[in-house]
Amino acid sequence: MTPRFGYGKIAPRIGRRAGVPIAPAGADALAVCSWEAGAPDVTEETISGGFEMRPGSRALIAGCFAHQDPLVFPTRAECEARLEHTCTAWRRWLEERTCEGPWAQAVERSALALKLLVFAPSGAVAAAATSSLPETLGGERNFDYRFSWIRDSAFALDAFLALGCSPEARAYFWWLMHATQLTHPRLRVLYRLDGGARAPEWTLPLAGYRGSAPARVGNAAVGQLQLDTYGELLQTAWLYATATGHLDADVARRLAGLADFVCRTWRRKDAGIWEVRSQPRHFTQSKMMCWVALDRAVRLAGQGLIPHRHAERWRSEMQALRDFVETRCFSERQNSYVRFPGSVELDASLLLGLLHGYADPDQPRLRGTVEAVRRELGHGPFVRRYTGEDGLSGTEGAFLACSFWLVECLARCGHVDEAAGLLDQLVALANDVGLYSEEIEPDTGEFLGNMPQGLSHLALISAACALHQQDRR
Repeated sequence: MTPRFGYGKIAPRIGRRAGVPIAPAGADALAVCSWEAGAPDVTEETISGGFEMRPGSRALIAGCFAHQDPLVFPTRAECEARLEHTCTAWRRWLEERTCEGPWAQAVERSALALKLLVFAPSGAVAAAATSSLPETLGGERNFDYRFSWIRDSAFALDAFLALGCSPEARAYFWWLMHATQLTHPRLRVLYRLDGGARAPEWTLPLAGYRGSAPARVGNAAVGQLQLDTYGELLQTAWLYATATGHLDADVARRLAGLADFVCRTWRRKDAGIWEVRSQPRHFTQSKMMCWVALDRAVRLAGQGLIPHRHAERWRSEMQALRDFVETRCFSERQNSYVRFPGSVELDASLLLGLLHGYADPDQPRLRGTVEAVRRELGHGPFVRRYTGEDGLSGTEGAFLACSFWLVECLARCGHVDEAAGLLDQLVALANDVGLYSEEIEPDTGEFLGNMPQGLSHLALISAACALHQQDRR
């Protein structure tokens, strides 16, 4: 290993302390402790070594890190005890989950991935654990996903509730309310895991994964207008209120304020759910989710959970949104909703119109959209996000969450056998520990993009639960 700090800017001078290799760098320090793992080779820049394992043998290597604290070398007994405690805690947590049905094991692995992405100090759920893993090898579509996206919020809370993760659901919801309070009534596309709203994007002087530059820190999408986020947040609040039966008074007022903001803002163009870096447009899915936002606000007001004084305006704007989508965003020739008015492009995010209740599964236009997405964007079990330009060069892989959304849409439309077959194919694509990346190369099956990708696992959980429920009817 060649330790570097500050995203590669700081190269520590490696040495030894009490025989242990250490890499100090200002307020930070790294040590590599090992037992029965051979003798480490240490130079001024590297720590390396090799050893042979045989059946029944046991070796242990521990990377010990300190930030503004003394660098403490643990004993082997301490490391073994921590490892055992960690394994026991994770097994106990998994035993408490409610995973049923033929895909229970895949759901369990996805639950573990979701739990791993939780930032314990705040309750936030990171979109992924990595930055700048490319969506195409050698391409520029390399982004930092170590933030929490509003886009993922409804799926995250729904998954926590379905899995019996009440503490995680409460922590996540209150983190979400805290973070969005700081920017009210405007929602940021994403927030830092500590709830902060700043995430300026900058490029690192690194070659990138397998030569895929640029390597980025931060995400410029934070400053975009994405109207779909208001639907996701109000849907999240609806799920939480339905599960708990109440909302805090201050939260209730802010949710009503968000609905008012949607009424004032939905006619604007935006960057859409996929955060395109081309010119803003009137993305159909964004308008659908604005309708969902106002629908959930009306429902919450009807139950006395948020102030209702502007409910009539919410209903009026819901109808205006419905008229916009139905008169301008549907193609008779394709029998499908399109990516934006006047286009012939398709977008797999339109599947969320069905999943989030813009219309019922028996609505012919939504059913036609499901078929069009499968026909035009499908490639075997894979689904690409959209057709058309997005302001970036090159191509990308198939987006795994979209494939799981298609499974759930097929199940809700009554095509249970087709949905089950597709889910079987997708579950078989997981790696050896049940993890999924953001995307996949359809021709080779190679994972692309950041990993593990929370949205991929959230979509798997949602699809498996929906299909299991349909199967039991």
